[in-house]
Amino acid sequence: MITKISHLGIAVKNLKSAAEIYSKLLQSEPSKPEYVAEQKVNVVKFKIGESTIELLEGTSADSPISKFIEKRGEGIHHIAYESNDIRADLKSLGENGFELINKEPVAGSDNMLIAFINPKSIGGVLSEICKH
Repeated sequence: MITKISHLGIAVKNLKSAAEIYSKLLQSEPSKPEYVAEQKVNVVKFKIGESTIELLEGTSADSPISKFIEKRGEGIHHIAYESNDIRADLKSLGENGFELINKEPVAGSDNMLIAFINPKSIGGVLSEICKH
């Protein structure tokens, strides 16, 4: 079951400069940078209450984040929903007509399991299901 909004993913060109801006905005320090090989991104996070702002920097031209920035520029990339049973939620979403980018969860940051739903299924919003 989806239990809450986990985080907002924001695509950035330069992680260091974006982290400095968000540090000033949110008056807090980011997490240590993390490299997520499967997604080809560097990530830092800012905790805000129960949710997180996740800054994502592509590490290669074929990274989903690099491709997103090339096509649309920097900005909100996705919204992520926390699940307590990601496999059951993916099965249910597929059965209810949502087009899944990932039919099975893959590795994400912070040892999370993640899976994306095609934005065409949700009014143009790339959505992620994640489980810690």
